[in-house]
Amino acid sequence: MKRRKVLFITAWYPLPNNPVFGTFVKEHAKAVQRFDDVVVLHCVGRDQHLPGLWRMEQEAAPTLTEGIPTYRLWERAFPMLQASYVVRLWSVLRAVHCIAEQGFRPDIIHAHVYSVGVAAAVTSKVRRIPLVITEHTSEFPRKIIPRLRIWGARFAFRQAQLVMPVSHRLQQAMEEYGVKARFQVVPNVVDTSLFAPRVDASGPKQGTEILFVGRLDSEHLKGIPYLLGALAQLKQARQDWRLHIVGDGPVRCEYEQMAKDFGLAPHVTFHGMKARHEVAAFMQRADLFVLPSLWENLPCVLIEAMACGLPILSTRVGGIPEMVDDETGVLVTPGNEAALLQGLTHMLDSLDRYDRRAISRKAQRYSYEAVGRSLHAIYEECLRS
Repeated sequence: MKRRKVLFITAWYPLPNNPVFGTFVKEHAKAVQRFDDVVVLHCVGRDQHLPGLWRMEQEAAPTLTEGIPTYRLWERAFPMLQASYVVRLWSVLRAVHCIAEQGFRPDIIHAHVYSVGVAAAVTSKVRRIPLVITEHTSEFPRKIIPRLRIWGARFAFRQAQLVMPVSHRLQQAMEEYGVKARFQVVPNVVDTSLFAPRVDASGPKQGTEILFVGRLDSEHLKGIPYLLGALAQLKQARQDWRLHIVGDGPVRCEYEQMAKDFGLAPHVTFHGMKARHEVAAFMQRADLFVLPSLWENLPCVLIEAMACGLPILSTRVGGIPEMVDDETGVLVTPGNEAALLQGLTHMLDSLDRYDRRAISRKAQRYSYEAVGRSLHAIYEECLRS
């Protein structure tokens, strides 16, 4: 199997001050690295203080690169949108040229997220390198993309040999925006060697341990207020459970106060942000994973929970129904406390019927090996066509 040289051009990637930003793109890069050589060009964004039009520097932190050469690219900010667009195109072209001059001449460009699609498409044409694009954003199903940006997205997707949404629902949402392209769904990927069922006894517990992992965002997209409201009602009927919330964000204090107001303080613990190996340990100890989101595509955290063998209680949004079936969990209507309460009650009463090993096996289709092999086959097909 010949290793190809793949250049990721992405709008999202972990940053020193935000190490979880765009981790799903990094996981794709790690999957590709199994079979091909990867370099990442992260288009960080605009900087009005740049002395020139653009600046590129190589990321030095091993914890952020994990062995994958990573370059950060900034471009000068201009008040006129058209000028900023031109500078983005120019800076990406020059950055790819510099990377090639340093010895990495890509066989294929793999762009992530439509916002860098036009620059990736122009670079593909100028340098005569095949282009594929993976789309992750929930902006398509949420219908919040401005008109000018959707025009650019349509152009980029038309130029690509293949467009790879991470779920069938995301593909449908893109087509509803008038996107015409050759599609193939390629899902998100997780480390199934780290996220795996526990192999030893978990120690004493105070009832069933329910786990949530995610960002506590100000738009409440993860549905935490509905979860806390449902648990406040559940507490009136039974108290044989504990909720662990792993994650941080701008409304953490608001949620902590909400839990106190609902009388849930003895039952709910906020743990803050944790490293990936700590998240895996939480999942291996838990009995049930809950993700009451209002919007999702194909959440990596749900795949990680499944890889650990956790039964799932989540919502019927985005690509989640493509992941969770009757053997792996229960899906309920989003934004509905009564539905969440019913789902929680049902799952607390029936956890014994779930086979954690079987759930973990279902998650193997999201492994580095499985997704990396699929992407390598796609690259080979694009290079032959």
